[in-house]
Amino acid sequence: MQKIIISPIENIDACNYQLLGQEIHRTFGFQAEIKSLLQNVNFAYDLTRDQYHSTAILEKLASTSTSPAAKIVAITNVDLFIPILTHVYGEAQLAGKACIVSTFRLQEGLSIANIEKEFENRVVKEVLHELGHTFNLRHCNDNTCIMHYCRSIKDVDRKSDQLCRYCKILLEDELKKMGKK
Repeated sequence: MQKIIISPIENIDACNYQLLGQEIHRTFGFQAEIKSLLQNVNFAYDLTRDQYHSTAILEKLASTSTSPAAKIVAITNVDLFIPILTHVYGEAQLAGKACIVSTFRLQEGLSIANIEKEFENRVVKEVLHELGHTFNLRHCNDNTCIMHYCRSIKDVDRKSDQLCRYCKILLEDELKKMGKK
């Protein structure tokens, strides 16, 4: 049975992997397995930006996996970028195997009273969003859909952890192509 691999990079302890696994199963119907595939992402460090190029990490992640996993989501705490943006919360190979999420900026502006729950919600949303791209889902105009593009942390907080009706149909089509449904 194919699984979705959750691959922590550099011993990320801040994430609730059990919750992530449950949410991945709820949304995509795959069991999740935690398996570290990359020890670090130093190879992707850009000295001029003091950030890590997420595309380079994705390429290495996809080539590293010999596992029959359906998808891989790496989780890191370094600040990610792509050349056309100042930062990204994550990146995915559209209709591909791999995606990555950074917790670095997901910690911004958390309220002291509910810091752990707010952080967990943000991580779950971004993991589901990036995995959605690997299932060929694109950005959605519905600002409550998990596939809505987020320009700021407020956008992340505002969207739900659910797919809209339209994106659910698109996901079901992709799962049928994979023989999952």
